[in-house]
Amino acid sequence: MASIKQTFFQECEEQLVELESGLLKIEDGECDAETVNAVFRAVHSIKGGAGAFGFDQLVEFVHVFETTLDLLRSNKLTATPSLTKTLLRASDVLSDLVRAAREDTVADAHAARTIAAELSALHGDAAAGAHEEEESLESLEFQPVAISLDSIFDLSGDDEPPATQDFIIRFRPGPGLYAKANETVRLLRELAQLGEAIVECDTHDIPLLSELDPEGAYLSWTIRLRTSEPEARVREIFEFVEWDCELDISVADVGKLLEALQEALEPGDAPVCIAAAASPPRIEAEAPVVPAPAAAADDERGHPSPAKPEAQRGDGAAAAQTTIRVDLDRVDRLINLVGELVINQAMLSQRVSEAGLSRASSVAIGLDELEQLTRDIQDSVMAIRAQPVKPVFQRMSRTVREVAAMTGKSVRLVMDGEGTEVDKTVIERLTDPLTHMIRNAVDHGIERPEDRVAAGKPEEGSLRLSATHRSGRIVIEVADDGAGINRARVRQIAIDKGLIPAEANLTDEEIDNLIFLPGFSTASTVSNISGRGVGMDVVKRAIQALGGRMSISSVPGRGSTFSMSLPLTLAVLDGMVVTVGGQTLVVPLTAIIETLQPKKESVHELGNGARVIASRAAFTPLIDVGMVLMYRDEPIDPTSQVALLVESESGAKCALLVDAIQGQRQVVIKSLETNYGHVHGIAAATILGDGRVALILDVDAIVARPRADMIAADAMSMAAE
Repeated sequence: MASIKQTFFQECEEQLVELESGLLKIEDGECDAETVNAVFRAVHSIKGGAGAFGFDQLVEFVHVFETTLDLLRSNKLTATPSLTKTLLRASDVLSDLVRAAREDTVADAHAARTIAAELSALHGDAAAGAHEEEESLESLEFQPVAISLDSIFDLSGDDEPPATQDFIIRFRPGPGLYAKANETVRLLRELAQLGEAIVECDTHDIPLLSELDPEGAYLSWTIRLRTSEPEARVREIFEFVEWDCELDISVADVGKLLEALQEALEPGDAPVCIAAAASPPRIEAEAPVVPAPAAAADDERGHPSPAKPEAQRGDGAAAAQTTIRVDLDRVDRLINLVGELVINQAMLSQRVSEAGLSRASSVAIGLDELEQLTRDIQDSVMAIRAQPVKPVFQRMSRTVREVAAMTGKSVRLVMDGEGTEVDKTVIERLTDPLTHMIRNAVDHGIERPEDRVAAGKPEEGSLRLSATHRSGRIVIEVADDGAGINRARVRQIAIDKGLIPAEANLTDEEIDNLIFLPGFSTASTVSNISGRGVGMDVVKRAIQALGGRMSISSVPGRGSTFSMSLPLTLAVLDGMVVTVGGQTLVVPLTAIIETLQPKKESVHELGNGARVIASRAAFTPLIDVGMVLMYRDEPIDPTSQVALLVESESGAKCALLVDAIQGQRQVVIKSLETNYGHVHGIAAATILGDGRVALILDVDAIVARPRADMIAADAMSMAAE
């Protein structure tokens, strides 16, 4: 039971994502039948499972929620902005109730009662509207008109179509249908309410008791239905179970149907009355009825699906599933083993190189094949862990709604690139910093409605959350169309708090980055949202801990964009192995543009000991990695070293001086902060083929360091004077 309950909560998470996604589409004006039905199905599925496990508070709330959505899909309610906001708040409460049920904690009963009352009030409004419509119909004067029913069962071939349709429905539930707390009898009862139904149950697939699976599905059903309802109404009954069953609905020949209905009656029964009122189905166990494999149920959009071959079915089992659920711990262990495989492969390569074997030898060739196979395995395992950022992005919708309500602002969240995939570990650790950034954008970035109108902007602010792949990394941006960063105010606050000297000469970019300093806040008062000086510095540290980096772009009066550049995975990377001051380092290959051999005439000295190198008609800062990492006290002649021309995520370029290049290698990333602590200029560590530990350079931090050192030196000099 615990395993089944865990599966239920996993499916709840999927349904909640589907629910919020659909409601956001409705908010954007996409209130088509498909979207509304998807939202209804999500809530209905949660209700069924919650009832099976006895989560009474959850079931009670979901029932009210489901009723509201049913009124919406039957056009008794209109998707107005106020209704959509109420439904989104109900989605938030439903998420809290599911979380409380999963963690066995007490949910906020007051919030649930408040939203339930608002939803119930909408039910009353819909009922009042229906009552008014009935009264308006009663006020009309109708004249009785005599009609003939003789043509209804006229089978003489006249052109007039019959008033009813005759369907043969073949229905075979799968185990998933019962696991989600759906009932076959309820479906059959709903069918019987559409007209005259005769139901046959095929029991031939039931195994012996010793072979019976309690969670299996062995029965199939054939329903002969005569109804005046259209086929779409018949299919609607199965819309919540169509993925967990085999379903075939076809229009029957009227003459043959009459014969089949008559034959189905027991001797002595009254003649078949096709036009009889709806009644509960009579379930009979008769000869097996094999569903015709030539047709299949329509898909969720109403388009015919390809027929399923009969070979897919065997011994009453449902069709083979295309996905499986695997515990994350098992995948993590597999990742670790792949990492060890990469290290051992590197060790073998080094041993072969030390032995002086020819690259054409059978051992070397076999090792090359092993290296390619190792990389393929690693790529495949990484793909297993890769997940789209959509779940994290959709959580931000609730954050935007809550902060906007607290601040009295009107904000619309626009999401782009939700399908962009990244390692699951990155996704899990991305939620907190992203939440801080969203709250900051709504609270500090976007103006109040009256201020936006005065500035000639729409009253509703826009917040854009996007994700893209770029140069082997994922870049996530939070962009608002607010007032932008008030640099004069930011600078003054930093001076008042003693974070920078008053005489510091800072560029616009450096002023923007002051908001990442610990203790910095532009809020004048402490509130539930901000003002305590904790926020953006936490964001920066969290992103750096992931091996990522942040940048800001702001235009006064037009808004700001915060960019986070993160590695796609925290497991492996391709790097250039170099030697600096007797130490072995790894430079991420994605950051390297080219390698250079500095010449004396191309190196130029600047003030404060800075140097640049002329390359491709441009001057690029020259950075001695050994000096930055304090591997040596004095700079050495650059002409005796190798320069790596690199580019940071912000687009800044520089040349890193190293002693020598050992080669290119795929390395396994090991967190330095977890095992030791933060070191400036170092992103992580790895284990080399000979067992030694090598440090992985943080290119962005090293590129940014020289400018920061110059600013700090100037500030200290001015302060001393």
